[in-house]
Amino acid sequence: MALNDVATNPAVTEPTPKKSRTSAGTSRLHARERKIGLAFIAVPLIGFSLFTVYPLFFSIYASMTNWNGLGPMHFVGLENYQRIFADEYFHKAMFNTFFLMIGIPIGLVLSLLLALAMNRKMRGTTFFRTVYYIPVISSLAAIAIMWQWAFNGDFGLINQTLDLIGIDGPNWLQNTATVKPAIIMMTVWKGLGYSMLLYLAAIQSVPASLYEAASLDGAGAVRKFFAITLPMVRPVTFFLVVTSIIGGSQVFIEVNIMTPTGGPEFSSATMVWYIWQKAFDNLQMGYAAAMSIILGLIIFVVTAIQFRMNARNSFSIE
Repeated sequence: MALNDVATNPAVTEPTPKKSRTSAGTSRLHARERKIGLAFIAVPLIGFSLFTVYPLFFSIYASMTNWNGLGPMHFVGLENYQRIFADEYFHKAMFNTFFLMIGIPIGLVLSLLLALAMNRKMRGTTFFRTVYYIPVISSLAAIAIMWQWAFNGDFGLINQTLDLIGIDGPNWLQNTATVKPAIIMMTVWKGLGYSMLLYLAAIQSVPASLYEAASLDGAGAVRKFFAITLPMVRPVTFFLVVTSIIGGSQVFIEVNIMTPTGGPEFSSATMVWYIWQKAFDNLQMGYAAAMSIILGLIIFVVTAIQFRMNARNSFSIE
């Protein structure tokens, strides 16, 4: 048939193209990829549901029961939470927990100073970076035992050193005035290397052109630090503050090893240590679950405040 006949005769139509095998194969391939992707996503979702969501809701329910961890649960409503507000030991443990967080700003300042020192071009910096980081990768239990020996009032290394300069050192871990500073000293020493390396990486990522421009404007070292270095390492500071507060709220191993009874007059007991004591020593699982819920809410509120303050300060700077 001629092309003119096709154009003039409306009854004659062109054949409809068939669906190519390539597009059908591509659709099957995409469907298979989606199934594989869902399978990969399902694994962490199932793990998150089993090990996070379910324990969370179970803890909330357990906090409203009288349960010893083995026998049946007896629902008591908000009775455990009422006990918490009247529990003097819980209030002491909460105060001790926040008091130990004094070590957070001390550790941040020391780690920033060390990072500035390690950033200088001099021999031996790699060796000192390794030395400062060794406590980070060491066992916390082993470190706590080592510091427990160091703080011993009779033969401890710290008191022997103080005796060389004529100072009679106290029995650090058995004195209400010194037990918390002793634990703070140990926790600061333990986390110094981690914070130092993060600060060092942040300092080394600051563009050199900023310092060159500041030098041309006549800025000195102190001015450069406060105008350039400190603002540029602010994200690292925010990260360290948030993670340190979360970690500081969960201090347990140090207290349990160095002061197994909670210290003299309960002066070193933390919230997590008290929760553990109630749960596994006294078998008051319901009451311990209620305290853990309160602790989780405190951590959530403090972390949310930190994020809010950081967002507001970032907006004001912009």
